Formats: sequence, structure tokens, C-alpha cells
Amino acid sequence: MSTARTTRTGAAHRLAALVEDALGGPLPVRLRAWDGSETGPAEGPVVVVRSRRALRRLLWQPGELGLAQAYVTGELDVDGDLADGLRRMWAATRERRVHPPRLSLTDRARAAGTAVRLGAVGPRPATPASQARLRGGLHTRSRDRAAISHHYDLSNDFYRLLLDETMAYSCGMWTDGSTDADAADAQRAKLELICRKLGLTAGSRLLDIGCGWGSLTLHAAEQHKAQVTAVTLAREQAAHVREQVRERGLEDRVEVVCQDYRDITGGGYDAVSTIEMGEHVGDAEYPAFAAALHRVVRPGGRVLVQQMSRGRNAPGGGAFIEAYIAPDMHMRPLGETVQLLEDAGLEVRHVESLREHYAHTVAAWEHTLEDRWDEFVALVGEETARVWRLYLVGGALAFEQRRMGVDQILSVRPTDQGVSGMPATPGQWYERLDRA
Repeated sequence: MSTARTTRTGAAHRLAALVEDALGGPLPVRLRAWDGSETGPAEGPVVVVRSRRALRRLLWQPGELGLAQAYVTGELDVDGDLADGLRRMWAATRERRVHPPRLSLTDRARAAGTAVRLGAVGPRPATPASQARLRGGLHTRSRDRAAISHHYDLSNDFYRLLLDETMAYSCGMWTDGSTDADAADAQRAKLELICRKLGLTAGSRLLDIGCGWGSLTLHAAEQHKAQVTAVTLAREQAAHVREQVRERGLEDRVEVVCQDYRDITGGGYDAVSTIEMGEHVGDAEYPAFAAALHRVVRPGGRVLVQQMSRGRNAPGGGAFIEAYIAPDMHMRPLGETVQLLEDAGLEVRHVESLREHYAHTVAAWEHTLEDRWDEFVALVGEETARVWRLYLVGGALAFEQRRMGVDQILSVRPTDQGVSGMPATPGQWYERLDRA
């Protein structure tokens, strides 16, 4: 049998026919199968189907989740630029540059026959170990604790390796617009901007809900002499913040509480921050969350919510993110969050999009992952490292392409007389942020 004939009848060509039927158009990327056969565009990345098990996953779990399962297990890979490959697939499917046809019974029967000939039919493959397995009712305290633990308790060593010295796991602010700027400087600029928007001064009482590894808590206590109550549901995070508080001698300014936001008592805080925690609250639970923000801040006090959003018709996180990274997360369009905050009695005074900044931020984390790949694999295993590669590359693209956004929403609880205490103009917030 000639090489040319082997290529024409190889597994890649049979797979390509199935993919093109599903897409209703030509392959957006080159395809290489386990038998060495290839087809598709000559330039650009190559999707490598390493085993028939990848196809079996797609039969049992069609779509994004099945593809993600095959990728994280290594049954499917990309030879070349993963971001470029994902861009091409998004262009072909979600941006609808090709239009999937309605498959007839004959088409479906032909596809099933091809799957049988390729050896893809068989028992359902085991779910990858890195996929979240949550039990209980949605957004019950126990399930929320498990969801947060799945992502944030991966290990402090992992996040120390991934993040910069600030340990800020949220969108930075790249003040000069350059991707060559230092990631830690971008995070410090973001932290300083938040403190300025909240109007923190010496002795101000700040409640930091979802404090992460304490980047804002520590900055507010050290640089602005604020009295901070830091709340997190993740035990690994709480342990790290307490350690930093001791090392920096901030015991008299910082209290760290490991608890659910629903269990926060007291009030009268001058300022409240919640940085990329609202996505974990849940859709049905968000009105009560917004009411809690209003309850704990004093009249005339300020609330800053930094939160991811999605476009009106955009999917938000998607099946992969929700299964592997942030289970049970919910993103909504920005305007809906603003409405919920105002319905709770807060007055929204300033909204700022940081979408492009997040593309830069996530790209910096992804570069660290690639540069120190062997260290990450040694720490958490190759499957988890591949989860994070797919997450970071895909996340940067989602912000770049406006499928996801992130916004700072500053609101105030006015006094009974309507006094907000806000400055006439916010210009001073941005002065010399690059020196923060």
C-alpha cells in the first residue's frame, strides 16, 4: 500500500470528515491521529489525537467538557501554539463563521459507523481525577466550602510558584499599558487603587470578604494603617495570611477569620471589599449577599466589588471552568450586578472595566507556568498542570475577545440625609499609581 493511500484512508481523514460534518465547514486546524495520518491546513497548530480513548470521551461527553477531559489526560494534545488553536476553534464555532447543519438520520448512522471502524465505541472512560466532585444542594455551606477548597486549597506552594510576590490572585492594573511591565507592580497598583477608592485612612475599619492570600488586607494595613478583618473560606489561605500578619508585625491591625460570608456578624465598617469572590456566591444567593454588604458597612461607608462579568449573549466560564476550576461559579452581565447592589440600598458611584488588564494578568501567570513547567508537574502532577495550562490560555482569550470581563464597582451606603461622602472628582485616585 502506498504512503499516499495510507494518508488518504488514515484515521485523521475519517475524523476530519466527522468534524467537518459537525461544523458544516472545513477544519480550522490541522489534525494528526494516532496512526500518524494527518489532514487539514498546513500552517498553524496541529491537534494531535493520541488515542482512540479521546474519541470515546467525546462520544460519552460531547462538546467542550469531553474535549477538556481528553486534553488534561493527554489523550489529546496541541502541537504548536495552544492559544492560536483555541482562537481558530472559537472562530469556527462560537463566533459562527461556520454554521453546523442539522444532521439527518443517515448522517448520524454514518458517523456511528465511522466511530465503530475507528475503535472509539466502548465503555465510558473514567472521569479525570482533577475534575471536581461536589455533593449536596447548590450553594449550601458544605458544598460552597468544598467548591472553594477544590480550587484555592490546591496548596500554598502551588500559588507561591504561580503568582508574584504579592500573592494577589486577581486582576492587576497595568498602568503603562505594557505587557512588559512587572506583574507585582501591576498588582500593587490595583491594591493601591482599591484603597484610594475606599478612602482608607489610619484607623479605618475595613472588612475584606474573600481575602485570598491577603494581598489587599496586608496592603491596607501596612500602607494605610487600616484595621482589617479578613474573611476567607479556604483554610490554606487563612493559614498563609496569619503567617504573613505575624511576620510583618501586624497583629494589632489584622484579624483573620476562616468562615462563610453568611456567618459574618457585627457591622459599622468604614469600608468593605470583595475582590473576585462574588462569582462564587451564586445567582439566587446574590441578592442576600448584596444585602449583607449593605448591612455591614456604616452609613457613609463605601463598598468595592471587583467581579468578573460576561456579555449578554456570552457563555461566561463554560463547562470546563465550572468542572475543573471554579465549580458552581456564576457570572452575569455587569448591569445586572449594578442593579442588585442598588436594590440592596447601595448607591453605585463609579464603575471601571479592567478587561484588557486581565488579559495581561492571566498571560503573565501562563508565562510563569510554562517557564517553570517541570516544577509545577513535580508539585501537582502533569494532569493538574495541564488543567491550569488550558485554564490560563483559555482565560486570557476570553478576556481578550470580550466573552468575559472584570469590573470594579464602587458604591456607598448614603446617610439618611443622602450624604455620600464621595469626593467631587476621582482624579486623585490615579495619581502616581505606578509608584504604589
